[in-house]
Amino acid sequence: MHIFYTPDIETTHELPEEEAAHALRVLRLQAGDEVLLTDGKGRFYHARIGIAAHKRCLVDILQVETQAPLWHGHLHIALAPTKNMDRTEWLAEKATEIGFDELTFLNCRYSERRVVKAERIQKILVSAIKQSLKARLPRLNGMTDFKSFVAQPFAGQKFIAHCHPGDKPLLKDILRPGEDALVLIGPEGDFSEEEVQLALQAGFTPISLGRSRLRTETAALVACHLLNLANQC
Repeated sequence: MHIFYTPDIETTHELPEEEAAHALRVLRLQAGDEVLLTDGKGRFYHARIGIAAHKRCLVDILQVETQAPLWHGHLHIALAPTKNMDRTEWLAEKATEIGFDELTFLNCRYSERRVVKAERIQKILVSAIKQSLKARLPRLNGMTDFKSFVAQPFAGQKFIAHCHPGDKPLLKDILRPGEDALVLIGPEGDFSEEEVQLALQAGFTPISLGRSRLRTETAALVACHLLNLANQC
């Protein structure tokens, strides 16, 4: 069954224009066809198309189903976007398929990209929740200054992955399942020493993601997978 993202379905009973165009022009759906909708807030809606005309697709809701949480806690990944945006977009898609709650882009000293088109990333997240049958859309935050970000309060576990020397336990060995968790991933040139110190002063724990040297987007995906597996419901 085809799945559509409809954040305002409870008030409009209508597919957004872009989703309606895909349903009617690409998939050739017609009145009477049944579809599956998600509001991105944890609910699926089984519905039947009532009116299909031009760019509008109105539906009758047949059943509402709340999706049980797929993992415990709030899982947050914050990273400096890569110079090649294709790699960051790949990370956004794959991390959403695995499962996490929030994505923040960091503006760091050695960042090679300081502008991100949030609208495009948002579309990738929407597509990924539909593909992976998730009813919750991760929260997306735009570019945020590193110093400001680490100074913000966060009640859960806070980790920073960096390549500077020092004692860094494996994330998998110190992660406490069931608690909120935030992991910082640096740019291609890594976090600066000053940024690492600021994070440590703010209560972040330095961690390792293994012995291999990882690209930014790979490190973020490894961290996401570890967080998700440790917190599976």
